[in-house]
Amino acid sequence: MEQTQYGMRITFSGSPEEAESAVTEALKKVGFGVLTRIDVAATLKAKLDIDKAPYVILGACNPKIAHQALEMEPELGLLLPCNVIVYHDKADRTVISAIDPGEMLSVVGRDDMETIAAEVKALLNEALASLQ
Repeated sequence: MEQTQYGMRITFSGSPEEAESAVTEALKKVGFGVLTRIDVAATLKAKLDIDKAPYVILGACNPKIAHQALEMEPELGLLLPCNVIVYHDKADRTVISAIDPGEMLSVVGRDDMETIAAEVKALLNEALASLQ
């Protein structure tokens, strides 16, 4: 797994469609559901007639942890859900990447949320690692 500036990324051995299905299932196994799905490539084609390689944004949420975090900081909803992206890159690889909750929650400026961020990061890492 590769750590990026604000996320974690892996290369997946199958197609973007297979990766989306696999990461959705892996997220489910660690307590997340996918609340939203944005097909960026399809939207760009429909709205701007631009052809783009497959690119999907999944909004993943762990209800128990989200509830706990929202109780601490109601405005945190602006940063939810945790985004996971699946795309086909220029090197002809399928990539799955997830937001780093620690980086995302750093904008809140509350040290007491670091434990929540670490818990979410560990679960997202577990899900991604299971796909390598």
